[in-house]
Amino acid sequence: MSRDINDIKKRILYRSSHRGTKEMDILVKSFVDTIINSIKYEDLLILDNFVDKGDEELLKIKNEVSNSTDNLIYKKFKDYKSNF
Repeated sequence: MSRDINDIKKRILYRSSHRGTKEMDILVKSFVDTIINSIKYEDLLILDNFVDKGDEELLKIKNEVSNSTDNLIYKKFKDYKSNF
């Protein structure tokens, strides 16, 4: 593995809670917290890119009627029910 898993996780956790809007910080951070320690390395790299997406793009993914992507992270986010 070319990049250290712990460094990737730290970066993801930081970026998931420092997005710019409080509501999306809470949603994305709580989502990341629920999956970050249970996904494989390849999905961790996808999650690393996922947290860089803009709020509008993430809301579009969250609110899609159909789930056209085969990506595990996107499916989990779409199905995620936050407790806040």
